[in-house]
Amino acid sequence: MTADVINLRQFKRAKAREDQDRQAEVNRAAFGRTKAQRILEKTRALQDKSKLDAHLRDETGSPSDPA
Repeated sequence: MTADVINLRQFKRAKAREDQDRQAEVNRAAFGRTKAQRILEKTRALQDKSKLDAHLRDETGSPSDPA
């Protein structure tokens, strides 16, 4: 019935190291791209937004319009 003894200092350091590794992975994904990749991604996002906006209905018409 004895519990395992845990050194809290080592536990805290290990947890901090895991958190740093997780954050580093996120940063590598976000900032580890070439300039061409960033431009391509931004261009595609703008194209997607413009295509979506082109399909929006115009709600400014009068209520009697059958559109």
